[in-house]
Amino acid sequence: MDAGDPILALAASRPLSEPGEPPQPAIELRVMAGELALVDARHATQVAWFGDLCCGLAPLASGSVRFLGRDWSKLPHTYAAALRGRIGRVFSTRSWIGHLDVATNILLPQLHHTREELGELRQRATSLACAFGLPGLPLVRASELSEGDLARAACVRAFLGDPLLLVLESPVQGRYATLVPPLLDALARARDRGAAAIWLTRSDLVWHNPSVSATHRLRLDDRGVLGTGRAA
Repeated sequence: MDAGDPILALAASRPLSEPGEPPQPAIELRVMAGELALVDARHATQVAWFGDLCCGLAPLASGSVRFLGRDWSKLPHTYAAALRGRIGRVFSTRSWIGHLDVATNILLPQLHHTREELGELRQRATSLACAFGLPGLPLVRASELSEGDLARAACVRAFLGDPLLLVLESPVQGRYATLVPPLLDALARARDRGAAAIWLTRSDLVWHNPSVSATHRLRLDDRGVLGTGRAA
């Protein structure tokens, strides 16, 4: 990947339709290092589907999705899985391993994808947890946490490890007032070090927030991604 290449590039990416369903629209999107694409996505199913598309988990009928210059569809499974370790994702659906505590859930992706020492990793995760409004790493299972604290924990997991791409699927929802400021701070730091981000939202408060300094403002609907001009 050259310095001027996008972190993520969707080129006429047409996801494979289910049998009997009409063809999906082709999607065009390029997100460079330091950029933030804010995507107005009103339907929960579209949010998860678009996140899968960016992460190379949605099969394509045509076109390509490239991350760090690599075409997901042409990568061996093990290489693609390793490359996803460079992506931080807040999932719109529940994504916690129920029999593990939340702290282990947060640390597990980095323990799998990196060789960072556990004590150092735990210290970084604890600092992030405090920044997002938690008293520390939650040592209870996800079922024992409030939805608001789970949303904070999901952000800790996504930002841990300095990912090069952040895919945030409706990370705030109804928890706008308390979660958005630390989320914006974390995004600013990530973008300053060269990460790209995609923030999918169903919230008008987020969409119209002047503090969200997006370089792209897009809408995702049944026709695909619209309004692909860059934000002022």
